[in-house]
Amino acid sequence: MNRTTATRSLIGAIVIGSIAQAWLYGAGLGINAVLLTALVLGVAWIIAYRAGRADRLDPLDWWIPLAALIVAGMIGLRSDPTLVFLDSVTAATLLGASMAAVAGARVTRQSALAITVLGTIVLGWIFVGALRVTAAARTSDVAPGWRPDLEIPSWVAPIARGLLIAVPVLIMFVALFASADAIFATLAGKLFAFQVDLGELPIRVCVAFLIAWPVAGLLAVGAGFAGMDRERARPVPQSLGAAVAEPLPLLPRLGTIEAVTILVAVDVLFATFVVLQLAYLFGGLDTMAAGGITYANYARGGFFQLVAVTILAGGLVISLHAVVEHRTRMFVGSAVALAALAGVVLASAALRLALYQQAYGWTELRFYIDATIVWLGIGIVAATLLFVRDRMRWLPHAMVIAAIGVLIGVNVIGPQRLVADQNVARLLDPALVPPDGRQGLDVWYMLTLDDDAVPALVKGLPALAAEDRAAVTDELSYRWEELQRPELTGWPAWNLAREEARRALGPHFGR
Repeated sequence: MNRTTATRSLIGAIVIGSIAQAWLYGAGLGINAVLLTALVLGVAWIIAYRAGRADRLDPLDWWIPLAALIVAGMIGLRSDPTLVFLDSVTAATLLGASMAAVAGARVTRQSALAITVLGTIVLGWIFVGALRVTAAARTSDVAPGWRPDLEIPSWVAPIARGLLIAVPVLIMFVALFASADAIFATLAGKLFAFQVDLGELPIRVCVAFLIAWPVAGLLAVGAGFAGMDRERARPVPQSLGAAVAEPLPLLPRLGTIEAVTILVAVDVLFATFVVLQLAYLFGGLDTMAAGGITYANYARGGFFQLVAVTILAGGLVISLHAVVEHRTRMFVGSAVALAALAGVVLASAALRLALYQQAYGWTELRFYIDATIVWLGIGIVAATLLFVRDRMRWLPHAMVIAAIGVLIGVNVIGPQRLVADQNVARLLDPALVPPDGRQGLDVWYMLTLDDDAVPALVKGLPALAAEDRAAVTDELSYRWEELQRPELTGWPAWNLAREEARRALGPHFGR
């Protein structure tokens, strides 16, 4: 990796990040999107030209940067959120493809599989390429035997780089934990309640950094650091199968010390959150003094954020495992510790959801969240075992098998049947509802459910108020007539839910 080219890429990323924060902060997406795209393409082309690589762009790939500019320009024409989202994703994808094309990857001529692999490589450089560029920019040739007056231990720089990567990761997890848990939010508020007023400078610096980081990786790809130009020396695959045996560039590697530093930093954050959960949520302590809210209200929230935290933690471990240089005991131990802590976070999400269901009843969405939590729990166990045995390539297989198993369990239980049974049970026995919970039955929601819910509705009919009973009776009468249709009564159309619905409705509406 050439030091001069790496330095130019790093400086270019910093310049683009500084300009981008001025264009994007406090402004909606518009013409700034196409200007930023043009800026990245222009800087990449200049760096490639100075490095003597500008002539490597294949003639069939000229349309890619042009298309990136056109699609980015569409963002300035329309305000439809869905359309803007699709334009943004497409423009970003074309921008990454443009960097590969500038590097000489001959994107248009590649097979579908090879393009997918190239996309994965570009994505990997977007995430960790800034580290490689920084490391290459600071290396220099020195006279043999020369030593600086002050030597810095070799482990200092990797730890610093690891902490640099960990900062945005920690910010993301802190934000999720704070939105999920009032006690953690109170603690975070005390820790970060600085009185120094820097105006908009911190957020602008963060925006510039968050943009410069991936841009550095993109510029590195365009400058040829990913080695994609080597594709020109080999026959171009013309079919999907031809690309399978073709060697492709590797993802950039991450130092072991940096990876361990990231994991340890996240472990500390997770451990802090878990300690709070053990004391306040699982321990059931009164949180009025600490958070100004009751235990019930404290517990009934944040499960969506905690499920997201678990998924992101798993993604972090998988990503680090894919790019780390060496699997040391410290790396494996810190990753296993994060998996264990993520398991406690997931248990916290499950408990919060259970308390929420006790207070407000069941819905299909809450049921499927429960199923997702079960699937993630199985995934944590499987990932931990495979990680320890260095068999992570089998993780997708394990997750697919677990998903099939959970799906079978969901079918056996019957989401609508369970939801209806639980909600009607709350109607018939008010003691099942906590004092501050929602009493009664959400009739209009129950009427949106299908035949699986009919037996429970029939069972709860006498306990309903007169107006609700009339509405439910009318709906059940309609359901009875629908169930008598010839296309639903023949043996090829036999269905257990419909059969149980007929059995429940027969005594009331049968002729």
